Amino acid sequence: MRPHDEPRGWGALQPPPGYYSADGRPPDEMQRGLILDWAVNQRIASGWRVESRSETQVVMVRGNPLNHVLHALLTVFTCFLWGAVWLVLAVTNKVERVSLTVDAQGRIVSVNGPP
Repeated sequence: MRPHDEPRGWGALQPPPGYYSADGRPPDEMQRGLILDWAVNQRIASGWRVESRSETQVVMVRGNPLNHVLHALLTVFTCFLWGAVWLVLAVTNKVERVSLTVDAQGRIVSVNGPP
């Protein structure tokens, strides 16, 4: 996985200035947690959901995998008419994953997951 720029449609990944220490020190564990919470809340408002989370990292997902068993049954019961719908869904459906990590300086680093 490689670091990347923000995905399309995402605003700035850095929280407002009030989340950092006034004297310029690196954020402590509590502040890093608040920074990550802020980033997660911004992404949830954009339609992402949390797949897993630790103190300084969260994996977020957008999209749903296809239920191929259900589509296979529908295709058989509709005399293969549903196969065209299944094909279109299989081609256009995608699941996106992104990992958000807060580093020691309080910056949010995002990394795309595998396609």
